[in-house]
Amino acid sequence: MRTQLTRRGLLQYGAVLAGTALGSVPAGGPQKACPPTRAITRGPRHHWFGYYDKLQFDPSGRLVLGMQVPFEHRSPAADDVIRIGMVDLQDNDRWTELGQSTAWNWQQGCMLQWLPGSASTVLWNDRDGDRYVCRILDVISGQGRTIPFPVYSVSPDGRFGVTPDFRRIADVRPGYGYAGLADPNVADLAPADAGIHRIDLQTGTAELILSLADVAALGQIPNDQSGIKHYFNHLLFSPDGSRFIALHRWRYPNGSRLTRMITAAADGSDVRIVIANGYCSHFIWRDNNHILAQSKDLQGQTAWGNFLFEDVAGGGDVRQIGRGVLDGSGHLSYLPGNEWILNDTYPQGAERLQTPHLYHIGSGERTDLGQFHLPPEYTGEWRVDTHPRFSPDGKLVCIDAPVAGQGRQLHLIDISGIV
Repeated sequence: MRTQLTRRGLLQYGAVLAGTALGSVPAGGPQKACPPTRAITRGPRHHWFGYYDKLQFDPSGRLVLGMQVPFEHRSPAADDVIRIGMVDLQDNDRWTELGQSTAWNWQQGCMLQWLPGSASTVLWNDRDGDRYVCRILDVISGQGRTIPFPVYSVSPDGRFGVTPDFRRIADVRPGYGYAGLADPNVADLAPADAGIHRIDLQTGTAELILSLADVAALGQIPNDQSGIKHYFNHLLFSPDGSRFIALHRWRYPNGSRLTRMITAAADGSDVRIVIANGYCSHFIWRDNNHILAQSKDLQGQTAWGNFLFEDVAGGGDVRQIGRGVLDGSGHLSYLPGNEWILNDTYPQGAERLQTPHLYHIGSGERTDLGQFHLPPEYTGEWRVDTHPRFSPDGKLVCIDAPVAGQGRQLHLIDISGIV
C-alpha cells in the first residue's frame, strides 16, 4: 500500500506538522445565517465517512479521510470494493487514494480513522481470506502492515483496539456488520467464545476480554424471553483509555431489539451496567467519569432525550441535557473544552431535512449549521446520516450528505465564527 502524495504535497504537509495552521474565517459573534459550507468531494463517484466517534481529521486539521464507492441504494456484497482516501484542504480539496476494503457498511464504513497520537498513520478494516483484518498505513512513507483482527475503537494512546464480532452483527443487525463471512455461532444465543476482543496494535495479538455469555448472565435482562439473541455493538474508549463503553443488545424472534449500556475496564474487568432499562442509543464520553447518552423512561420522560450519566452502576445522578432544544435522537459529540455539543437530526418534515446543530451548554441555545435534503431513495440501511465530525481545533465540521446529481459527498462547515 502506497500513497500518491506529490512531492509538493509532502512538503506542504510537513509544514503543517511543523506548526502551520489551517486558515479559517475570522472569529465573531453568533451568526443567524448558516456558516460557510462547501462540498469537498465530487462525483461521479460517491464519498462518505460514516460514524461520528472516529478521528476523520489529521492532527493538523488539513487532511480529511473518506471512502469512495461507485454505487448506492443497495446492500454491499462480499466482493464490493470501496476505495480509501483523503482530501487535502490546502490543495484544492485534492483526493489521494490510500487503499481499499471489502469489509464495510453504509453506516460506519470500514472503521477508517487516524491512529490516535500519530500525525500520519491511518487504519481501516478489510477482509483477507476467511477473516477480517485491520490495515495500518503511514500516509507519508507509504509503509503499511496488517493486524489479523478488525478494530472498532482505538485507545487514546493508539496502543490498543477493541472489537465486537462483525460476523455476528451482520447476522443480527444487517447494515452494521460486513458481508462475506458467516457467524460460526449463529445458532448460539449467547456464546461463551464470542464477544469483545482487545487487540494489541503493535504486536497484533488479541484476547477475548468480555464474552456474550458472561454479559447475558449479568444482572436482569429487561423483558427477558426465550429465544433472544445477544450481541455487542458500538464500542468507545474513555478519554484516558482506562475504560470503554459497549452496547449490549439482544434481538427478539420478531426482530425487535433492546439495549443496555455497559462499561468495563480496558482489560474487560469491573463491568458496570450504566443504563439498565433496555433503552439506549447514541452516546459520547464527556470526560472520564460521565457519559452523555440517549435513553427514555427516565425522570418521567417517556420520549427519547439526552441524559448525562455517571460511569457507575445505575448511572448515578442522571440529568437531562438540552430538553426540547438539543435533538433527542442525533449523533452527539463534545467540542474541545466541553462548552458545546455537536449534534444532528434525522430527516424531518415533508422535505426530509437533516439539520446539524450546535448546543451551547452554558446558555442553553442552539445554532443550526444548515439543512440538508435527504431524497427518499436514501432510506433504511443505505440512508445518509450526516454524522457530524469535528476538526482537532473544533473550528471545522465535516458531514456526509447527498449532492444533486452526485450522490453522497463530504461537506465541510466552518464554525469558527460561532464557537
